[in-house]
Parts: sequence; C-alpha cells; structure tokens
Amino acid sequence: MDFQDFLKLYEKKKLQYGDKTYKHISELLTEAKELHKKGWGKSPTPKGDYEQSWKPFKGKSLEKLVIHIIKEQVEGLGLKIVDGNKLEKTMSIHLSKELNHVKRNLLVDFGEFGEHLPDVDIIIYDPTDSKVIAVISSKVTLRERIAQTGYWKIKLGQDELTKEIKVFFVTPDEDKTLTVKNPAKKGRAIVEVDTDGSYVMSEEEIEESGKVKAFDKFAKDLENLIYAKK
Repeated sequence: MDFQDFLKLYEKKKLQYGDKTYKHISELLTEAKELHKKGWGKSPTPKGDYEQSWKPFKGKSLEKLVIHIIKEQVEGLGLKIVDGNKLEKTMSIHLSKELNHVKRNLLVDFGEFGEHLPDVDIIIYDPTDSKVIAVISSKVTLRERIAQTGYWKIKLGQDELTKEIKVFFVTPDEDKTLTVKNPAKKGRAIVEVDTDGSYVMSEEEIEESGKVKAFDKFAKDLENLIYAKK
C-alpha cells in the first residue's frame, strides 16, 4: 500500500461524508492499517515487527493528506505549501531559488552551534517574498510531538526574522487530549500557552477555545491571518 492507495480510501470517505470527512480520519487510518498489514504480510520486514512498518507510513500519510486537503484553499489565498521534509533533506544548492529563500527564512539560530530548521511537517509561505506565514506539525496523537512543537514556537519567537511565523498542530487526537478545556490535560495546556493553536480531525465533541478548534475552521483562520497582515 502506498499513499495513492491511502488517498483513494479518503476519496471514498468524501463521497460518504462530504465536507465532514475530516471527522473520520481515525476510521480511515483503521481501514488503511488493515490493507497495509496485508501487503506487509506478503513481504514482512526482517525483524517481523509490523508496527515498525506501520507507524512511519501512518505518520507520513497523515501529513500528505493534510497537505492534500488544504492545498487548494492555501493557494486560493495566493500562498504556497511545501512538505517540511523537502527543505530538511534537500541541500540548498538543489532547491529552487524560491524554496532556498523559504528555507533561509525559517532557520533558527543556535549561535556557535549553527542554524537549524525547526521540526515541522508542513510549511505555508508567500511566494512573492518567500516569507513563511505558518508551519504545521501533524500527528495522530499529541503526545507524539506537542511539547516539541511548543519548543519551536518559543525558538521562532526569539528572533525578529521568525517571530511572526504561526505554529499550528493538526491531529485526529486519538488519545482525546484536547477534548476538555478545564481541567486541561498537559497536551492541551501546551497548545493553549505555547502554540498558535491546534485543529482537530475528530468526531469527538471538543470544548473549543481561541486556540483549539475543529479542523474545518483552519482555512478561515488562515484567511483572517492573511488579511490581518495586509
């Protein structure tokens, strides 16, 4: 199973659920896992640990799916979107001039220890000047990376060149960390205090706030962000 197969499953869900398909991502992942495991069974990894094969596929497929879902809306605002791995793993000399500038505009300065890209999955930028508007981390549960996301928000905020970059988290929130606002679980507290917000792809009823919202509100919030900058 590859991402195209995963995407076909998503498109089938869209026929069933329409614009509410984002609420059924966990359901989609469960179905994808069954198909992925059948394929793995025909050619298992040397150590025979299926989860070691499924986990990276699941994570990368979710990232690509988020890009697939929001790409049209992002481009409709005159912005562009790029996979964070492309900037991380591609040497600057092999990037286009535009993406090279995007990379430079996202670097975090660690003084004598050099400049490094933050660990983010998705980057949204303005192609007219290559300035980064927002970065997104996308994980199935918050515990996979929410503290790290909060850390990078703090680091970006310490530099004049990067302090305006918004740092978001997108998740199906399968461990229900974001469900209740008060008393907040640790992950929700980090989202509320140390990020610019999280968007949830879940059927679960969420106590929303200014920073924790259902995923369908992302596009409008991004639009408001762009207009506020003008």
